[in-house]
Amino acid sequence: MNDPVFIFDVHLDLSMNALEWNRDLRWPLERIRRWELSMKDRIDRGNNTVCLPEMRRGRVGLCVATQIARYSPYFHALPGWSSPEQAWAQTQGQLAWYRAMEEVGELVQIRTRAELERHLERWLKTPPGDSSPLNGVSSRHKPSTLPIGYILSLEGADSIVTLKHLERSYADGLRAVGPAHYGPGRYAHGTDASGPLPAAGKDLLKEMQRLGIILDVTHLCDECFWDALDCYQGPLWASHQNCRTLAPWNRQFADDQIKAVIERGGVLGMAFDAIMMVPGWKHKQSKPADFQLKIERICEHIDHICQLAGNAKHVGIGTDLDGGYGTEQTPLDLNSIADLQSLPALLRKRGYSAEDIEGIFWRNFVDFLRRTWE
Repeated sequence: MNDPVFIFDVHLDLSMNALEWNRDLRWPLERIRRWELSMKDRIDRGNNTVCLPEMRRGRVGLCVATQIARYSPYFHALPGWSSPEQAWAQTQGQLAWYRAMEEVGELVQIRTRAELERHLERWLKTPPGDSSPLNGVSSRHKPSTLPIGYILSLEGADSIVTLKHLERSYADGLRAVGPAHYGPGRYAHGTDASGPLPAAGKDLLKEMQRLGIILDVTHLCDECFWDALDCYQGPLWASHQNCRTLAPWNRQFADDQIKAVIERGGVLGMAFDAIMMVPGWKHKQSKPADFQLKIERICEHIDHICQLAGNAKHVGIGTDLDGGYGTEQTPLDLNSIADLQSLPALLRKRGYSAEDIEGIFWRNFVDFLRRTWE
């Protein structure tokens, strides 16, 4: 059996799960699931796939971890906070959770290239171990006890009350911002919405560029996507963004958008949400078994991006696991984030080299950060 590959997951909503789902992510996966057996407030109760022990078991030693809070004014179609100030307060509570996890040694924040290199060295030089079940089968590997590195990102910028708040967040370690989430927003319009980038969004992007904050183009509606690329010249990526050609819906990127990200030196993270992997998924109705959906399906999205790029240097992992859904909306063979370790073998069968696989699993996004933080 091959050693598990180190993984850099570029989109995980850890603090949202801790505070809004009330999950202690230090617990084992099965304990969280048992705790939630009688809970009916959310569709994914008892179906979670992410916790810190499973991240370590799956060698997910580095991630981009989010803050998220939508502003939902009167008659807004989506749930959220009634004022930007309340949304800001929610993100500050999420930041406090990350700090609490740092204090107990579970997480370590990564803000600079030097910190990134030190963290990578620790994980890459630490052997996986010698005894732990992986995918239900006993193996010679056991999880590392090293802290998991996280880079702070903001998904949807509604909570940025003023540009001074963005500067304050940068001082707290914020290194990437996605201006939009679902629906219309204060700074940009997102999935299932439409319209040009508002003037406030252009101001936000100018300040992000001044501070050196990465633009996450994930979720931007088509018009805002192109507007953002026109007025922002800084570093950009798509943290969790699959291919519209393979899963038609405006949530995914069309080929010209993928090419634009590639031309700007960006990387696209592959999401493992079934609704983003297959065509025809009906939200809250479809099941993975309806499509016989397996992890291997993501290889088609990876292949498509590599064909557009002409190489394997612009694709990575941004699972979005437990991003408001659980195993009711993941591939049948993905019970835990640790099951990402089945993907290298699937890629090898498709002719990807060891160098390609290392790039997809962590190096492509790390090299992006090395260039960005130089």
